Amino acid sequence: MNTKDVIYELRTGKGMTQDELAEKVFVTRQAVSRWENGETVPNTDTLKLLSQLFNVSINTLLGTPHQLVCQCCGMPLEDSIISHEDDGSLNENYCKWCYADGKYTYSNMDDLIDVCVNYMVSEDCSEEQARSYMKQHLPELDYWKHFDELGDNGQTEKFKKLLIQEINDLHIEGMPRVEKLNALVGEYVNLEYPLPSGKSVKFLDDEKTYFGNQLEPENGGDYCFGVLASKDFIMVCTYKAEGTDPVLLVYKKR
Repeated sequence: MNTKDVIYELRTGKGMTQDELAEKVFVTRQAVSRWENGETVPNTDTLKLLSQLFNVSINTLLGTPHQLVCQCCGMPLEDSIISHEDDGSLNENYCKWCYADGKYTYSNMDDLIDVCVNYMVSEDCSEEQARSYMKQHLPELDYWKHFDELGDNGQTEKFKKLLIQEINDLHIEGMPRVEKLNALVGEYVNLEYPLPSGKSVKFLDDEKTYFGNQLEPENGGDYCFGVLASKDFIMVCTYKAEGTDPVLLVYKKR
């Protein structure tokens, strides 16, 4: 798809007129018309505004000339999982799990490999093969190649350790000690908790990235403990297979 078609589809999909789009990205209606007729393409600054307005990558606006890949974990990137800066703009170099709100979520390659391997193992790929592939592939990615420049001097790991201590200090009955926290995107862990009124409520932002983990109960059972945390809160719950029957145990503001 060409840029002219992409812009037209995004604009009409939002129910916007050319005048309305022009006003939002500080150009004239004639400029929008020229884009959609294929006479010109937006300049770099306008592409950034369009990217933020429609929540799509510049790569998508340009007709997807190349496949974006997360430069931390190697995951192929689609618009829905591209990370954001703290001002809301997209960072097309990373996925939501590896970078969120202007900060990297992993500074230990082995921890990242442990997480990725869990999702890679299949009938066609053993754990050993997945781990070997990641150990060979990750050092080739920009984040790890330039880690000394891009890393945060251990600030993320310090923050994770602080959260782990606070979670363990809750002494939740039956829940083992938390040893690690991984990056989790709200959309995939945002369970609906039933209220006494019969209604249900969600506590997370689908677009945000949190730190969390899943833990098996110390004494066994058909449920798991889920822990989630951010700079604002700590949350502990239980749930059964596929996130069914969730029960909120703790929601504590930090």
